[in-house]
Amino acid sequence: MVDFHLDDEYRELSETVRDFADHVVAPVSQRHDEEHSFPYELVAQMGEMGLFGLPFPEEYGGMGGDYFALALALEQLGRVDQSVAITLEAGVSLGAMPVFRFGTDEQKEKWLPDLAAGRALAGFGLTEPEAGSDAGGTKTAARLDDGPDGREWVINGAKEFITNSGTAITKFVTVTAVTGTAGEPERKEISTIIVPSGTPGFRAEKPYNKVGWNASDTHPLSFREARVPEENLLGERGRGYANFLSILDEGRIAIAALATGAAQGCVDLSVKYAKERSAFGTNIGKYQAIQFKIARMQARAHTARLAYYDAAARMLARKPFKTEAAIAKMVAGEAAMDNARDATQVFGGYGFINEFTVARHYRDSKILEVGEGTTEVQLMLIARQLGL
Repeated sequence: MVDFHLDDEYRELSETVRDFADHVVAPVSQRHDEEHSFPYELVAQMGEMGLFGLPFPEEYGGMGGDYFALALALEQLGRVDQSVAITLEAGVSLGAMPVFRFGTDEQKEKWLPDLAAGRALAGFGLTEPEAGSDAGGTKTAARLDDGPDGREWVINGAKEFITNSGTAITKFVTVTAVTGTAGEPERKEISTIIVPSGTPGFRAEKPYNKVGWNASDTHPLSFREARVPEENLLGERGRGYANFLSILDEGRIAIAALATGAAQGCVDLSVKYAKERSAFGTNIGKYQAIQFKIARMQARAHTARLAYYDAAARMLARKPFKTEAAIAKMVAGEAAMDNARDATQVFGGYGFINEFTVARHYRDSKILEVGEGTTEVQLMLIARQLGL
Protein backbone atom coordinates (compact mmCIF):
# COMPACT_ATOMS: atom_id res chain seq x y z
CA MET A 1 0.00 0.00 0.00
CA VAL A 2 1.32 3.43 -0.94
CA ASP A 3 1.64 5.98 1.85
CA PHE A 4 0.51 9.33 0.46
CA HIS A 5 1.41 11.27 3.61
CA LEU A 6 4.59 13.33 3.34
CA ASP A 7 7.31 12.79 5.91
CA ASP A 8 8.88 15.78 7.66
CA GLU A 9 11.68 16.27 5.13
CA TYR A 10 9.38 16.26 2.11
CA ARG A 11 6.84 18.49 3.87
CA GLU A 12 9.49 21.04 4.85
CA LEU A 13 10.77 21.14 1.28
CA SER A 14 7.26 21.65 -0.08
CA GLU A 15 6.54 24.45 2.40
CA THR A 16 9.85 26.16 1.66
CA VAL A 17 9.24 26.16 -2.08
CA ARG A 18 5.64 27.26 -1.57
CA ASP A 19 6.84 30.27 0.42
CA PHE A 20 9.40 31.07 -2.28
CA ALA A 21 6.74 30.76 -4.99
CA ASP A 22 4.27 33.02 -3.18
CA HIS A 23 6.66 35.73 -2.02
CA VAL A 24 9.45 35.77 -4.61
CA VAL A 25 8.14 34.27 -7.85
CA ALA A 26 4.55 35.52 -7.90
CA PRO A 27 5.36 39.25 -7.54
CA VAL A 28 7.45 39.27 -10.76
CA SER A 29 5.51 36.72 -12.81
CA GLN A 30 3.25 39.22 -14.51
CA ARG A 31 6.17 41.38 -15.63
CA HIS A 32 8.10 38.47 -17.11
CA ASP A 33 4.98 37.18 -18.85
CA GLU A 34 4.18 40.56 -20.42
CA GLU A 35 7.78 41.23 -21.44
CA HIS A 36 8.44 37.64 -22.58
CA SER A 37 11.62 37.91 -20.53
CA PHE A 38 13.59 35.03 -19.07
CA PRO A 39 13.67 35.12 -15.22
CA TYR A 40 17.42 34.85 -14.68
CA GLU A 41 17.16 36.17 -11.12
CA LEU A 42 14.68 33.44 -10.18
CA VAL A 43 16.82 30.73 -11.76
CA ALA A 44 19.78 31.95 -9.72
CA GLN A 45 17.76 31.90 -6.52
CA MET A 46 16.42 28.41 -7.25
CA GLY A 47 20.00 27.35 -7.80
CA GLU A 48 21.02 28.78 -4.44
CA MET A 49 18.13 26.89 -2.82
CA GLY A 50 19.43 23.65 -4.33
CA LEU A 51 16.32 22.98 -6.43
CA PHE A 52 18.27 22.11 -9.59
CA GLY A 53 20.31 19.62 -7.59
CA LEU A 54 17.46 17.89 -5.75
CA PRO A 55 17.71 14.45 -7.40
CA PHE A 56 21.49 14.34 -7.84
CA PRO A 57 24.17 13.00 -5.45
CA GLU A 58 26.36 15.35 -3.48
CA GLU A 59 29.49 14.28 -5.36
CA TYR A 60 28.18 16.25 -8.36
CA GLY A 61 27.00 19.21 -6.31
CA GLY A 62 23.49 17.87 -5.81
CA MET A 63 21.33 17.70 -2.72
CA GLY A 64 21.29 13.92 -2.47
CA GLY A 65 17.50 13.80 -2.73
CA ASP A 66 15.26 12.04 -5.22
CA TYR A 67 12.87 12.62 -8.09
CA PHE A 68 9.84 12.89 -5.81
CA ALA A 69 11.48 15.85 -4.05
CA LEU A 70 11.82 17.55 -7.44
CA ALA A 71 8.16 16.81 -8.20
CA LEU A 72 7.03 18.40 -4.93
CA ALA A 73 9.00 21.55 -5.75
CA LEU A 74 7.50 21.68 -9.24
CA GLU A 75 3.97 21.41 -7.88
CA GLN A 76 4.45 24.44 -5.66
CA LEU A 77 6.05 26.50 -8.44
CA GLY A 78 3.37 25.44 -10.93
CA ARG A 79 0.67 26.98 -8.72
CA VAL A 80 1.91 30.50 -9.44
CA ASP A 81 4.12 30.42 -12.55
CA GLN A 82 4.32 27.58 -15.03
CA SER A 83 7.16 29.24 -16.96
CA VAL A 84 9.42 29.17 -13.93
CA ALA A 85 8.34 25.62 -13.13
CA ILE A 86 9.07 24.31 -16.63
CA THR A 87 12.47 26.01 -16.61
CA LEU A 88 13.35 23.96 -13.52
CA GLU A 89 11.70 20.79 -14.83
CA ALA A 90 13.44 20.89 -18.21
CA GLY A 91 16.73 21.98 -16.66
CA VAL A 92 16.75 18.87 -14.50
CA SER A 93 14.88 16.14 -16.37
CA LEU A 94 15.86 17.03 -19.94
CA GLY A 95 19.11 18.92 -19.40
CA ALA A 96 21.01 17.31 -16.54
CA MET A 97 19.36 13.91 -16.10
CA PRO A 98 20.51 12.40 -19.43
CA VAL A 99 24.11 13.21 -18.50
CA PHE A 100 23.62 11.70 -15.04
CA ARG A 101 21.94 8.56 -16.38
CA PHE A 102 24.06 7.86 -19.43
CA GLY A 103 27.18 10.04 -19.33
CA THR A 104 30.75 8.93 -18.80
CA ASP A 105 32.54 9.88 -15.59
CA GLU A 106 34.31 12.63 -17.51
CA GLN A 107 31.04 14.02 -18.91
CA LYS A 108 29.43 13.99 -15.46
CA GLU A 109 32.38 15.75 -13.87
CA LYS A 110 32.47 18.35 -16.64
CA TRP A 111 28.78 19.25 -16.85
CA LEU A 112 26.80 18.20 -13.78
CA PRO A 113 28.19 20.52 -11.07
CA ASP A 114 27.09 23.69 -12.89
CA LEU A 115 23.76 22.16 -13.93
CA ALA A 116 23.00 20.93 -10.41
CA ALA A 117 23.83 24.35 -8.99
CA GLY A 118 21.63 26.23 -11.46
CA ARG A 119 24.64 28.12 -12.79
CA ALA A 120 24.03 26.56 -16.19
CA LEU A 121 21.13 25.14 -18.18
CA ALA A 122 20.95 22.55 -20.93
CA GLY A 123 18.32 21.47 -23.42
CA PHE A 124 17.42 18.24 -25.16
CA GLY A 125 16.83 18.36 -28.91
CA LEU A 126 14.50 15.54 -29.93
CA THR A 127 11.53 17.08 -31.75
CA GLU A 128 11.81 17.96 -35.43
CA PRO A 129 9.30 19.25 -37.99
CA GLU A 130 8.47 15.63 -38.88
CA ALA A 131 9.73 13.72 -35.84
CA GLY A 132 9.24 13.47 -32.12
CA SER A 133 6.88 10.74 -31.06
CA ASP A 134 7.81 9.12 -34.39
CA ALA A 135 11.53 8.34 -34.14
CA GLY A 136 11.55 7.07 -37.70
CA GLY A 137 10.98 10.60 -38.91
CA THR A 138 14.30 11.87 -37.50
CA LYS A 139 16.24 13.61 -40.24
CA THR A 140 19.03 15.32 -38.25
CA ALA A 141 22.14 13.30 -39.04
CA ALA A 142 25.66 13.02 -37.69
CA ARG A 143 28.65 11.45 -39.39
CA LEU A 144 32.14 10.76 -38.07
CA ASP A 145 34.92 12.68 -39.81
CA ASP A 146 38.57 13.40 -39.20
CA GLY A 147 39.26 16.76 -37.58
CA PRO A 148 42.46 18.59 -36.62
CA ASP A 149 42.30 17.16 -33.08
CA GLY A 150 40.87 13.74 -33.85
CA ARG A 151 37.60 12.21 -34.91
CA GLU A 152 34.56 14.49 -34.84
CA TRP A 153 30.83 14.24 -35.23
CA VAL A 154 29.57 16.47 -38.04
CA ILE A 155 25.90 17.33 -37.48
CA ASN A 156 23.33 18.63 -39.96
CA GLY A 157 19.63 19.15 -39.36
CA ALA A 158 17.04 21.07 -37.37
CA LYS A 159 15.10 20.75 -34.13
CA GLU A 160 11.85 22.36 -32.97
CA PHE A 161 10.36 23.53 -29.65
CA ILE A 162 13.53 23.07 -27.55
CA THR A 163 13.35 24.43 -23.99
CA ASN A 164 16.31 26.13 -22.27
CA SER A 165 18.22 26.12 -25.55
CA GLY A 166 19.06 29.78 -26.07
CA THR A 167 19.59 31.50 -22.72
CA ALA A 168 22.78 33.27 -21.71
CA ILE A 169 23.52 30.39 -19.32
CA THR A 170 22.72 27.52 -21.70
CA LYS A 171 25.89 25.45 -21.90
CA PHE A 172 24.86 22.73 -24.34
CA VAL A 173 22.03 20.92 -26.04
CA THR A 174 21.94 17.14 -26.34
CA VAL A 175 20.54 16.18 -29.74
CA THR A 176 19.23 12.98 -31.24
CA ALA A 177 20.73 12.28 -34.63
CA VAL A 178 20.85 9.48 -37.17
CA THR A 179 24.37 8.06 -36.98
CA GLY A 180 23.89 5.17 -39.41
CA THR A 181 21.67 2.18 -39.99
CA ALA A 182 21.50 -1.12 -38.14
CA GLY A 183 19.42 -4.26 -37.78
CA GLU A 184 17.53 -6.52 -40.11
CA PRO A 185 15.40 -5.14 -41.62
CA GLU A 186 17.61 -2.09 -41.77
CA ARG A 187 16.50 0.78 -39.52
CA LYS A 188 17.88 4.16 -38.56
CA GLU A 189 20.50 4.10 -35.81
CA ILE A 190 19.75 7.06 -33.54
CA SER A 191 22.32 8.33 -31.06
CA THR A 192 22.53 11.32 -28.70
CA ILE A 193 25.36 13.85 -28.92
CA ILE A 194 26.26 16.79 -26.68
CA VAL A 195 26.61 20.02 -28.68
CA PRO A 196 28.05 22.90 -26.61
CA SER A 197 26.68 26.41 -27.08
CA GLY A 198 28.91 28.45 -29.38
CA THR A 199 29.81 25.48 -31.55
CA PRO A 200 30.32 26.80 -35.11
CA GLY A 201 27.39 25.74 -37.26
CA PHE A 202 25.02 25.35 -34.28
CA ARG A 203 22.49 28.12 -33.83
CA ALA A 204 19.48 28.79 -31.62
CA GLU A 205 17.09 30.55 -33.96
CA LYS A 206 14.62 33.34 -33.12
CA PRO A 207 12.47 32.40 -30.08
CA TYR A 208 8.86 31.44 -30.64
CA ASN A 209 5.96 33.83 -30.09
CA LYS A 210 3.94 31.41 -27.95
CA VAL A 211 0.40 31.38 -26.60
CA GLY A 212 1.71 30.75 -23.08
CA TRP A 213 4.83 29.96 -21.06
CA ASN A 214 6.05 33.37 -22.19
CA ALA A 215 8.89 33.53 -19.65
CA SER A 216 10.20 30.11 -20.70
CA ASP A 217 13.02 29.94 -23.24
CA THR A 218 12.03 27.97 -26.36
CA HIS A 219 13.79 27.97 -29.74
CA PRO A 220 14.10 26.10 -33.00
CA LEU A 221 17.68 24.92 -33.53
CA SER A 222 19.73 24.56 -36.70
CA PHE A 223 22.88 22.53 -37.35
CA ARG A 224 24.98 23.12 -40.43
CA GLU A 225 28.20 21.13 -40.46
CA ALA A 226 28.42 21.59 -36.67
CA ARG A 227 31.49 19.68 -35.46
CA VAL A 228 32.02 18.28 -31.97
CA PRO A 229 34.54 15.73 -30.62
CA GLU A 230 33.71 12.04 -30.94
CA GLU A 231 33.69 11.73 -27.13
CA ASN A 232 30.62 13.99 -27.02
CA LEU A 233 28.51 10.92 -27.78
CA LEU A 234 26.16 10.54 -24.80
CA GLY A 235 25.48 6.92 -23.95
CA GLU A 236 25.90 3.95 -26.24
CA ARG A 237 25.84 4.57 -29.98
CA GLY A 238 22.45 3.60 -31.39
CA ARG A 239 20.71 3.76 -28.01
CA GLY A 240 19.87 7.45 -28.16
CA TYR A 241 16.15 7.21 -28.73
CA ALA A 242 15.66 4.31 -26.30
CA ASN A 243 17.57 6.18 -23.61
CA PHE A 244 15.52 9.30 -24.18
CA LEU A 245 12.27 7.37 -23.85
CA SER A 246 13.33 6.30 -20.36
CA ILE A 247 14.12 9.92 -19.53
CA LEU A 248 10.69 10.89 -20.84
CA ASP A 249 8.98 8.34 -18.56
CA GLU A 250 10.55 10.06 -15.54
CA GLY A 251 9.82 13.48 -16.95
CA ARG A 252 6.12 12.69 -17.20
CA ILE A 253 5.98 12.43 -13.42
CA ALA A 254 7.59 15.86 -13.16
CA ILE A 255 5.22 17.37 -15.72
CA ALA A 256 2.28 15.80 -13.89
CA ALA A 257 3.45 17.47 -10.67
CA LEU A 258 3.74 20.84 -12.43
CA ALA A 259 0.25 20.38 -13.89
CA THR A 260 -1.14 19.41 -10.51
CA GLY A 261 0.24 22.65 -9.12
CA ALA A 262 -1.42 24.61 -11.91
CA ALA A 263 -4.73 22.86 -11.23
CA GLN A 264 -4.47 23.58 -7.51
CA GLY A 265 -3.49 27.18 -8.16
CA CYS A 266 -6.71 27.67 -10.10
CA VAL A 267 -8.68 26.22 -7.17
CA ASP A 268 -7.00 28.48 -4.63
CA LEU A 269 -7.53 31.59 -6.72
CA SER A 270 -11.16 30.71 -7.38
CA VAL A 271 -11.93 30.11 -3.69
CA LYS A 272 -10.42 33.47 -2.75
CA TYR A 273 -12.26 35.31 -5.51
CA ALA A 274 -15.60 33.61 -4.76
CA LYS A 275 -15.40 34.82 -1.16
CA GLU A 276 -14.69 38.41 -2.23
CA ARG A 277 -16.84 38.96 -5.33
CA SER A 278 -20.44 39.98 -4.72
CA ALA A 279 -23.39 39.57 -7.07
CA PHE A 280 -27.09 40.02 -6.35
CA GLY A 281 -26.34 41.03 -2.78
CA THR A 282 -24.08 38.18 -1.65
CA ASN A 283 -20.69 36.62 -2.30
CA ILE A 284 -20.76 34.40 -5.38
CA GLY A 285 -19.29 31.58 -3.31
CA LYS A 286 -22.68 31.26 -1.64
CA TYR A 287 -24.24 30.10 -4.91
CA GLN A 288 -24.34 26.36 -5.42
CA ALA A 289 -23.39 26.68 -9.08
CA ILE A 290 -20.06 28.27 -8.08
CA GLN A 291 -19.58 25.89 -5.14
CA PHE A 292 -20.03 22.82 -7.32
CA LYS A 293 -17.73 24.16 -10.03
CA ILE A 294 -14.91 24.80 -7.53
CA ALA A 295 -15.55 21.50 -5.74
CA ARG A 296 -15.10 19.65 -9.04
CA MET A 297 -11.89 21.59 -9.64
CA GLN A 298 -10.58 20.46 -6.25
CA ALA A 299 -11.47 16.85 -7.05
CA ARG A 300 -9.46 17.07 -10.27
CA ALA A 301 -6.41 18.51 -8.49
CA HIS A 302 -6.61 15.87 -5.76
CA THR A 303 -6.88 13.03 -8.28
CA ALA A 304 -3.92 14.38 -10.25
CA ARG A 305 -1.85 14.57 -7.08
CA LEU A 306 -2.62 10.98 -6.13
CA ALA A 307 -1.69 9.85 -9.64
CA TYR A 308 1.75 11.46 -9.66
CA TYR A 309 2.44 10.41 -6.06
CA ASP A 310 1.72 6.81 -7.07
CA ALA A 311 3.92 6.95 -10.17
CA ALA A 312 6.76 8.52 -8.18
CA ALA A 313 6.46 5.91 -5.43
CA ARG A 314 6.72 3.12 -7.98
CA MET A 315 9.73 4.75 -9.60
CA LEU A 316 11.57 5.16 -6.29
CA ALA A 317 10.76 1.55 -5.36
CA ARG A 318 12.31 0.46 -8.70
CA LYS A 319 9.02 -1.00 -9.85
CA PRO A 320 7.62 -0.59 -13.38
CA PHE A 321 6.04 2.85 -13.64
CA LYS A 322 5.72 3.65 -17.35
CA THR A 323 1.93 3.20 -17.40
CA GLU A 324 1.40 5.03 -14.11
CA ALA A 325 3.54 7.93 -15.35
CA ALA A 326 1.46 8.12 -18.53
CA ILE A 327 -1.76 8.09 -16.50
CA ALA A 328 -0.45 10.81 -14.17
CA LYS A 329 0.69 13.02 -17.03
CA MET A 330 -2.62 12.66 -18.86
CA VAL A 331 -4.85 13.13 -15.80
CA ALA A 332 -2.87 16.09 -14.46
CA GLY A 333 -2.57 17.83 -17.82
CA GLU A 334 -6.30 17.60 -18.38
CA ALA A 335 -6.98 18.72 -14.80
CA ALA A 336 -4.86 21.83 -15.31
CA MET A 337 -6.62 22.73 -18.56
CA ASP A 338 -10.11 22.01 -17.23
CA ASN A 339 -9.47 23.92 -14.00
CA ALA A 340 -8.06 26.88 -15.88
CA ARG A 341 -11.18 27.00 -18.04
CA ASP A 342 -13.48 26.78 -15.02
CA ALA A 343 -11.47 29.35 -13.08
CA THR A 344 -11.84 31.89 -15.87
CA GLN A 345 -15.60 31.24 -15.75
CA VAL A 346 -15.66 31.88 -11.98
CA PHE A 347 -13.77 35.13 -12.54
CA GLY A 348 -16.10 36.20 -15.33
CA GLY A 349 -14.79 39.11 -17.37
CA TYR A 350 -11.72 39.41 -15.17
CA GLY A 351 -10.75 35.87 -16.18
CA PHE A 352 -10.23 37.19 -19.70
CA ILE A 353 -7.79 39.90 -18.57
CA ASN A 354 -4.15 38.90 -18.80
CA GLU A 355 -3.10 40.62 -15.58
CA PHE A 356 -5.07 37.98 -13.65
CA THR A 357 -3.19 34.77 -12.92
CA VAL A 358 -6.11 32.55 -13.97
CA ALA A 359 -5.88 34.03 -17.48
CA ARG A 360 -2.19 33.13 -17.57
CA HIS A 361 -3.00 29.61 -16.40
CA TYR A 362 -5.58 29.39 -19.18
CA ARG A 363 -2.95 30.28 -21.77
CA ASP A 364 -0.19 28.24 -20.15
CA SER A 365 -2.04 25.00 -19.43
CA LYS A 366 -2.83 23.87 -22.97
CA ILE A 367 0.77 22.86 -23.59
CA LEU A 368 0.51 20.43 -20.66
CA GLU A 369 -1.70 18.28 -22.92
CA VAL A 370 0.92 18.42 -25.69
CA GLY A 371 4.52 18.74 -24.43
CA GLU A 372 6.63 15.75 -23.36
CA GLY A 373 4.11 13.40 -24.94
CA THR A 374 0.63 14.38 -26.10
CA THR A 375 -2.51 13.08 -24.42
CA GLU A 376 -2.93 10.77 -27.41
CA VAL A 377 0.53 9.28 -26.84
CA GLN A 378 -0.31 8.66 -23.17
CA LEU A 379 -3.54 6.91 -24.19
CA MET A 380 -1.58 4.79 -26.64
CA LEU A 381 0.85 3.73 -23.91
CA ILE A 382 -1.97 2.90 -21.50
CA ALA A 383 -3.86 0.92 -24.14
CA ARG A 384 -0.71 -0.99 -25.05
CA GLN A 385 -0.24 -1.97 -21.41
CA LEU A 386 -3.78 -3.36 -21.48
CA GLY A 387 -2.83 -5.57 -24.37
CA LEU A 388 -4.87 -3.68 -26.95
